[in-house]
Amino acid sequence: MKHAHGRPRRATAVLTSLLTCAVLVTTVAGCTADGSAMDEMLGKPRAPEDVIRITPDDRAKDVAAGSPLAVRVSEGRLESVRVVRSQDAEESEVPGRLTPDGRGWTPEEPRLALAARYTVDAVAVADSGRRSARHTTFTTRVPAERFIGYVAPEHRSTVGTGMIVSVAFNREITRRAEVERAVRVTADPPVDIRPHWFGADRLDFRPERYWTPGTRITVDLRLRDVEGAKGVYGLQDKTFAFTVGRSQVSVVDAEAHTLQVRRDGELLATVPVTAGGPKSTTYNGKMVVTEMHEVTRMNGASVGFKKSDGKSEYDIPDVPHALRLTESGTFLHGNYWADPSVFGRTNVSHGCVGLRDVKGGGGDTPAGWFFDRTLVGDVIEVVHSKDRTVAADNGLGGWNMGWRQWTAGSAVK
Repeated sequence: MKHAHGRPRRATAVLTSLLTCAVLVTTVAGCTADGSAMDEMLGKPRAPEDVIRITPDDRAKDVAAGSPLAVRVSEGRLESVRVVRSQDAEESEVPGRLTPDGRGWTPEEPRLALAARYTVDAVAVADSGRRSARHTTFTTRVPAERFIGYVAPEHRSTVGTGMIVSVAFNREITRRAEVERAVRVTADPPVDIRPHWFGADRLDFRPERYWTPGTRITVDLRLRDVEGAKGVYGLQDKTFAFTVGRSQVSVVDAEAHTLQVRRDGELLATVPVTAGGPKSTTYNGKMVVTEMHEVTRMNGASVGFKKSDGKSEYDIPDVPHALRLTESGTFLHGNYWADPSVFGRTNVSHGCVGLRDVKGGGGDTPAGWFFDRTLVGDVIEVVHSKDRTVAADNGLGGWNMGWRQWTAGSAVK
């Protein structure tokens, strides 16, 4: 009887052992499917790339500027994240912030810089206290085409109260609103400054009225990686600044043949001039001095003054005390070749305004006196000429626009 009862007990023990093994196998299989619990149970650390997920991928190339940059952990929390951007042989740290749960990090800058190398160093702490660290790198796309903006006036210059900030682009801009937002012009003391586009390659800025003397103007170009046209990206990240000097506004009366010079509102002098003759009158309107030349060459053919045989109507190699007023070739300059009797009496020039001078330019002549008291940015207004008002984009003629018309030229609505 004992022998008969012994066999079932051995069978029960074997069955129990098999069931226990099955449970263990099932448990192990379940841990292996998740990975982390089994690794923790066996004391095996997880690979850093499994703990810390970084986008873009490590060693990625040609990453687009709009691609996301992010760091995340599936459990635990991020202890630190440091992202460094290398561009044009300069390094800078990319600011960012952790999510409230500590499991994610995102940059404060919305877009990646182009033609740059990024390095990401992240440290995470698991719930068990184990630390993981990861280091990745990636590079962004290098654009085939770039654009830049040329700013007037020059950096650190002192200018007249009529100066208009003008940014000329080397490429046509089709995404004008994006580019306009990337150019910021501010003044100290503050004043409302508005932009106006002239065509697709020029953006000007001015206040409603002439600048107040002593104002400091700052121009921030944040054009780097801004897409100005399809596939064409900005190159610059630069700041310019200039200061407004004294106020000087001069009025040329083409009918009276005079130039009245006013400094800070007070009449400084009245100078006799000769303006454009009947066949080549001088533009009316407000013009701004953009260039100053002690001596320059003037050739009529370059501005359309040609004889019937195709030769230039004039070619003067040494025009003294020349102040450029328009891109089309209007100058106020010294004149030594005309008879002295014409100044203050008649208009004989080809559209410029001439002041009496001597060959080589003299400091004690009317032209020399005015030149020595002029700044780039001074306003010279012509009145009573038998010609139209100068176009707003011919030189810095924007003061001939009313404020409503000027502000309507912004691309940002």
